[in-house]
Amino acid sequence: MSEVKVNKISPRSGTGVQLGDSGDTITIPAGANATLGGAGSTISIPAGATITNSGTAAGFGATGAASWETTVKTGDFTAVAGVGYFVNTTSGAIDVTLPAGTAGAVVAIKDYAGTFDTNAVTLVRNGSDKIGGAAVDGKLSTEGVAVTLVFIDSTQGWLVTDSGLQSEAPTFTPLVATGGTITCCGSFKIHTFTGPGTFQVTSVSPQAPFNVVDYVVVAGGGGGGTSAVSEGGGGGGAGGYRESPGTATCYTASPKGTSPAVALPVSVQSYTIAVGGGGPGGGSPGNNSGAGSVSTFSTITSAGGGAAGGQQATPTGRPGNPGGSGGGAVDGSGGNGNTPPVNPSQGNNGGPSATGPAGDSKYVGSGGGGAIAVGGATSNPPGKGCGGAGATSSINGTPTARAGGGGGGFGPGSSAPFGVGAGGAGGGGAGGATPATVGNAGTVNTGGGGGGASSNTSPVVSGGLGGSGIVIIRYKNS
Repeated sequence: MSEVKVNKISPRSGTGVQLGDSGDTITIPAGANATLGGAGSTISIPAGATITNSGTAAGFGATGAASWETTVKTGDFTAVAGVGYFVNTTSGAIDVTLPAGTAGAVVAIKDYAGTFDTNAVTLVRNGSDKIGGAAVDGKLSTEGVAVTLVFIDSTQGWLVTDSGLQSEAPTFTPLVATGGTITCCGSFKIHTFTGPGTFQVTSVSPQAPFNVVDYVVVAGGGGGGTSAVSEGGGGGGAGGYRESPGTATCYTASPKGTSPAVALPVSVQSYTIAVGGGGPGGGSPGNNSGAGSVSTFSTITSAGGGAAGGQQATPTGRPGNPGGSGGGAVDGSGGNGNTPPVNPSQGNNGGPSATGPAGDSKYVGSGGGGAIAVGGATSNPPGKGCGGAGATSSINGTPTARAGGGGGGFGPGSSAPFGVGAGGAGGGGAGGATPATVGNAGTVNTGGGGGGASSNTSPVVSGGLGGSGIVIIRYKNS
């Protein structure tokens, strides 16, 4: 082996010196004291080269520091001394097997996705090596943590020399706001309004991308239709449903959050929140039910659910009425949904009447429209006037359905061929199931339509009250 003895190696030009080539092993022997570089110098180690340090390397960083590998680890692996790893446990817990302990060996671990609190990293000992003086495996379960471990000796084994959290070096300043009922979901804050209020933005982030909010705005549902003599009332239309895509604050939005819906930019000001009430059920012949009321946030307005068709003084047709989603009919057409029109659509049409036994279309009311589906028409054999399905969103951290249409009510001739209409998923009230039964109310704070009433031979029976709406606002907070 050739040998070169010099007191100093300096670059021919500039301040960079390269030691070896790719694949080389550069060894600092035991007992040696090597000072590599001075102030302003750059020491370049080619990719694939190996540094073996069994001596003392001053100013080199082989002891007490790690070189970070930029390929993120997503599964179990064995660490190499002198290397730091970014570890992503989004898909599950990960085992990191430590290298065999030699004095001065260094390993570093960083929580890549902020998920160690959900899926921890287990530090698996190599053989009989200890961690912090104990012969047990270690565990990293703090969100955002980074740790550096150095192997010192057989008594203590691997010791933590540095640790920290991402929050100690914040990458953004969040906006600050008040109003409604405030909850948190991970690093996001959620404001829920179940009645009128104010979303007050008191300060904004200096980074513009963090001054946007996601939202769900649901209006009040329409009331269910009245019934009398031989006809069940129609189901009320669901309140209009509008939602942003969820991409700004990382949640699963409903299909209503499709393009061109976007998260809303906000500024320091007061935003008045309106939460629509449910429409009243129809209560007398000639009196359709009432429409739901609008809900609003900033530039977003959702229309109240359409009133349902009900028994009138003369049998000239009892169509459903238009709204966020349309009301179901008794005789005639269902009410138009998405009225007034917005894109993406805020709701669907109510169900029309259809021919029943012996040409009679009066036995069962049709279902009100829902956020995702049209209301069910009456039909024979059993199709029932079911309410249209609502939309499911995880904006509050839990998948929740809202804005289901009300179900149509029962008429005395309809028990065998038809049956009662169920309320649409998402708070729609079911129709009355037995003679002379009031329609079921839509669920509060879902915008569900009220169910249609059932009838006997003469009493006038009221439809169900529509469910009130809701406004939910979500943004990044940490």
